[in-house]
Amino acid sequence: MRNKVIFQDLGEIDFKDAWEYQEKLFDEIVSVKGKNRDLPPGEQIKIKNHLLFCEHPHVYTLGKNGSENNLLIDQMQLKAKDASFYKINRGGDITYHGPGQIVGYPIFDIELFGVRIKQYINKLEESIIMTLDEFNLKGERLKNGTGVWLDTGIPGNARKICAIGVRASRFVTMHGFAFNVNTNLEYFKYINPCGFIDKGVTSLEKEVGAKIDINKVKMIVRKKMGEVFNFTAY
Repeated sequence: MRNKVIFQDLGEIDFKDAWEYQEKLFDEIVSVKGKNRDLPPGEQIKIKNHLLFCEHPHVYTLGKNGSENNLLIDQMQLKAKDASFYKINRGGDITYHGPGQIVGYPIFDIELFGVRIKQYINKLEESIIMTLDEFNLKGERLKNGTGVWLDTGIPGNARKICAIGVRASRFVTMHGFAFNVNTNLEYFKYINPCGFIDKGVTSLEKEVGAKIDINKVKMIVRKKMGEVFNFTAY
């Protein structure tokens, strides 16, 4: 049976506002799971899974295990770039979010999808790999490098097109992926993306040589995620 997922496109939204909204949905699911433990199967409360898409104003976020040394500019320079900075509670190191980038936040009870966290991340990657295939691009995984990459087998040419960093507790997820579509890649120059100093960053626009309709890409990503995770979004 296919799971159902509540889909929302939040448009451009401040990172902190989106983070707080995620936390609210996350806490609701965790609370329901806690209550269901004490209820017989016929009386259990239905869990609502959510998928949020959005774009953020310029912002750098640092995962809980990341190093601030990977942010290469100070507070004054951040202000000059009209960018903000947050330390957050996901895995991974530092990344950038900005206009022209699809940020996806699945707030899923992954037990309902029959996967563990490693499989969940693999399925997020697979959704983006399948999306890239629609544009005749071969997305790949990189050993010891979460996310989706291009040309991993060519020395010095590996470049990331989608970053992934998640938080999971009691098999409930939040945070997610950042897929560069028409992203201003200049902003990646001010960090060591995901902690790497020897890997590049790219975008769909750069790879195909033309600006892309981001709403079209959102539709494809949503469709591919539905296929990979076996859900219906509404």
